[in-house]
Amino acid sequence: MIAGAAPTRPGPPPVLALLAAAHGGPALAVGVIAGLLALRSDLSPLDTAVVTAAVLTGQLTIGWGNDLRDLPRDRAVGRTDKPLVTGALPVGWVVRALIVAGLACLVLSAFVGWRGALVNVVLGAGAGHAYNLGLKATWWSWAPYASAFGTLPSVITLAGPDPAWAPLWMTGAGAALGVGAHLLNALPDLADDERTGVRGLPHRIGAHLSRVLAVVLLSAASLLAVLGPVGPPPAWAWAVLALVAVLVALTSATRGRAPFRAAVAIALLDVVLLVAAG
Repeated sequence: MIAGAAPTRPGPPPVLALLAAAHGGPALAVGVIAGLLALRSDLSPLDTAVVTAAVLTGQLTIGWGNDLRDLPRDRAVGRTDKPLVTGALPVGWVVRALIVAGLACLVLSAFVGWRGALVNVVLGAGAGHAYNLGLKATWWSWAPYASAFGTLPSVITLAGPDPAWAPLWMTGAGAALGVGAHLLNALPDLADDERTGVRGLPHRIGAHLSRVLAVVLLSAASLLAVLGPVGPPPAWAWAVLALVAVLVALTSATRGRAPFRAAVAIALLDVVLLVAAG
């Protein structure tokens, strides 16, 4: 059972604290990607809104579950950026928010159709919770990211009037993007994670190799997004691919924070390519 909150100190408003505890930035980013993919599909406006909300609520449960699970560890390393650690947010609020969002995810996913619902709940949100509950500290820490990002396009395509899995190139691009994002996301916290016994793939292979592998995977996602769709790629896609090549060169020719920023820029371009191709 999770211990009670630390002594309260002044903090952000409750809504913002809840959003922070849900890892609101990444959760909203995934929700936006799902929404853009849905808009690019043949879904009706109502179905587009429902499938986007189903994905977003699932992502929120992952964030809240993560902060609840990691509360003792975050306290041990003094994570003052965590509202649960500082006492700005009561544990009970996060538990209730997690339950409400979980129920909403299940209901909304059901309206998407049973195929898309299974993919979203099991391979999307479920993979995220598997990461929180133990996979994050193993060699398999990358697998939930590959599952959740790789199957995200299929949540959309399985919700359409003619349910079908997304093309393999899109699944592969999403999986590569997800694993690359995992490696980059872990880099700032490697030392704190090691102190508390969390040793996922990035911790085991080290910061340098993690960054190199992230760039390779993100570059692969770019290639799949440009070369995967049927027909010749448009001129703008080649231009984006050229920019990716420049950023890859920067990751090997620069030092300090520049390689990390270049890799993040590649990830953002991959999202653009994936959505445009979808």
